Amino acid sequence: MRTVRLESETDLDGWREAARGLLAEGVQPAHAAFRTGMTTAGLFEEAAPPSPAPAGFALTVPRAFMDLAAAVVLHRSVDRFDLLYRLLWRLQQDRHLLNIVSDRDVADALERAKNVSRASHKMKAFVRFRRIEDAGDERWIAWFEPSHRVLERTAPFFQRRFTTMHWTILTPDGTADWNGEHLTFGPPATKDQAPEGDDVEEFWKTYYASTFNPARLKTKMMQSEMPRRYWANLPEASLIPELVARAAVREEAMVRAPATPANARLSRATAPVVERAASDEVVPTSLPALEAAVQGCRRCPLWRDATQAVCGRGPTQSPLMIVGEQPGDQEDLAGEPFVGPAGQVLDAALAEADLDRNAAWITNAVKHFKHEPRGKRRLHRTPDAGEVQACRWWLEAERALVKPRLIVTLGATAALGVLGRKIAVTKERGRPVRLDDGTAVLPTVHPSYLLRLPDAATREAERARFIADLKAAKALLATV
Repeated sequence: MRTVRLESETDLDGWREAARGLLAEGVQPAHAAFRTGMTTAGLFEEAAPPSPAPAGFALTVPRAFMDLAAAVVLHRSVDRFDLLYRLLWRLQQDRHLLNIVSDRDVADALERAKNVSRASHKMKAFVRFRRIEDAGDERWIAWFEPSHRVLERTAPFFQRRFTTMHWTILTPDGTADWNGEHLTFGPPATKDQAPEGDDVEEFWKTYYASTFNPARLKTKMMQSEMPRRYWANLPEASLIPELVARAAVREEAMVRAPATPANARLSRATAPVVERAASDEVVPTSLPALEAAVQGCRRCPLWRDATQAVCGRGPTQSPLMIVGEQPGDQEDLAGEPFVGPAGQVLDAALAEADLDRNAAWITNAVKHFKHEPRGKRRLHRTPDAGEVQACRWWLEAERALVKPRLIVTLGATAALGVLGRKIAVTKERGRPVRLDDGTAVLPTVHPSYLLRLPDAATREAERARFIADLKAAKALLATV
C-alpha cells in the first residue's frame, strides 16, 4: 500500500501532483492511500511518496472533474482523496465516466459536492456578526462551525456583501479577515475568542419576533432549513421555542381580528368607477371612458392578481380589429396590448402581410392577466370559458365604439370571446364567418403558438401560414 501524506486537509494541489506520480507508476487505487495531518497511516501502509511524473507523461481530465474535485476536497470525509484518485484512474479508461450519474463513485462524489455546496449556503445564511470596539476601530466578529471546510470558498461572498465593514469570521478550520482592502486567512480559532453579544443584538431579536408570521409556520421545514446545530450561534434562536409555542394562539387572534379598513382616499377615488363597471346598464360612450371603467371591473376574480386591466390601442374608429387572448406579463406591467415576445412576432407578420399595425385596433378577449406565481416569475394560464364570458361585455362595448368591418381573432380564446362559441382554430383558420350584425370574422392562430414550436422547420412553415392568413385578411378587408 502506497501512502501519500498531504500538507493540509484541503491540499488539492498536493493531491494532484501525487496522483500524477502514482498514475505514471501504474499504482492502482486499491494500492494507494492519501492521508492528511488529521489522519494516521494504517498498519500495512507504506509512507513512501510517489516519484514525480516523467516529463513526457501526458494526463488530461475533463474540466468538470477538476471542478468536482475542488468541492469534494472540502468535505470532512476521511476517504475523499481516495475517492478522487479512484475516479481519476477510471477516467483514463472512460472519458465520459462523469456523465454516468448512476455509477457508485460518481454518485458518491456528486453527493459530497452537494453537501459542500449546502454547507456554503448555510454559512451565508447563518453567520451572525457582533460588533466590538478595538482601539477606536469598529470591528465585527462572528463565530461559525460549518459542516464542511468551506471558509475560504465562502468568504468572498461576505467580502462583496460587507465591503465597508472590518469583519472577521472565526471557525474551527481557520479564520477569514477583511480589513476593507484585503481578505486574509489565518489559523483555526475557538469559540471563546468570539464576543458573546452586542447592543445591536436586541434590536435584531425584536425585528425577528415582529416579522414572525404564525399563520405560515411549518416547523419541519423550518428545522430543515435552519438545523438545530446552528442555533447556538443565532441570537434569534432563543426566541424560536416561545414563538412556536404561541403560534396557534396568535394565528387564532389574527383570524378573529377585523379586517384592516381600506384606504379611505383610494376608496372615494375608485368608487364611481367600480359602480359604473358593475352595471350592465351603464355602457361607456367613449374609448377613454371604457378604459377608465374597466379598471374597476369585478366580473370575475382575475382582477385580484393582475396589475391593471389592459384595454385596446389604435385609432378611435378602425376598419380592422385584432383580438388576442389576454395580456401577458409585460403587457400587464406596461398597460399596453402585444408589447412582449408575441407582440414582436405579430408586428413582423403584419409588416410582411402589408398591414399597418397603427391602423388597426388591437385588443384582447380578456382584459386581466391570468397567471400563477413560480418563484419570481408569473406563468401564463389560459382563461376558462366563464372568465371569457364575463369579459365579453367589455369586448362588445369596445367593438361597438371601434365599429370594425373585419375582426381577426388570434387563437381559440379570442374566437370564443368574439363568436361566443368554441372553434377548432387549426381547422377553421382563414375561413371568414359573419356575426349577426354582418361584421366579418377571420380566425387564425395566436403568435405565441409560433414561439412554442420546438422544430425550426415547422416553426417557419407555420409562420408562413400565419402570414398567409393575415394577407387573406387584407384582401377580405377590401371587400367588406
